[in-house]
Amino acid sequence: MELAYYSDYAVRLVNSEDPARGKDSLTSVEAVRELFGASQEAARRATESDVTRFRSVRGRLRAVFEAADGGDETLAVNLLNALLLEFPVSPQISGHDHRDDDGRPLWHMHLADHPSNVTAGYAAIAAMGLAFHLTEYGVDRLGLCEATPCRNAYLDTSTNRSRRYCSDRCATRANVAAYRARKRLEADRSGKTGLAADSTQRASASGER
Repeated sequence: MELAYYSDYAVRLVNSEDPARGKDSLTSVEAVRELFGASQEAARRATESDVTRFRSVRGRLRAVFEAADGGDETLAVNLLNALLLEFPVSPQISGHDHRDDDGRPLWHMHLADHPSNVTAGYAAIAAMGLAFHLTEYGVDRLGLCEATPCRNAYLDTSTNRSRRYCSDRCATRANVAAYRARKRLEADRSGKTGLAADSTQRASASGER
């Protein structure tokens, strides 16, 4: 498993909440377990206590994205370093369950955590994955969706650093909203131009009389 994969752990956790709409899907043990994706062994260890702990870590990860999105690189790095210190991992070379055509292991980097609870394990992986993404691609590759009111986190992997939205759906919604806003502005300007023309014509007619 590549280290870049782990950065998705951070995005999934941050996006389990929609602050602008007052929505929070992280309300049960089952919701916590779903965040682990294919890592079912770790997910099975989740308990009710992890719900509250996951929410706490989520807030700290969102703060990293907010700092990065706001252009404060130093704050983003400091917040992430604090998480890395609190939730350490041990990088290991692994080849489990992955074989090439000749039956040899497909060696890859794996993050082995040594957690006291499920939250600590998830936080360690999420923080390390996010740190890898940040140092590999830059702080400006951590963003928050610009489609109002969505503020979902995303990782920009575009070649020209142009991503601004968390999904195609939000990008489409934002484009439609921008198009409608332009049309309203054009209509307002056209209306004002028409009123000005009518006023000029009336003034001219009055002068002729």
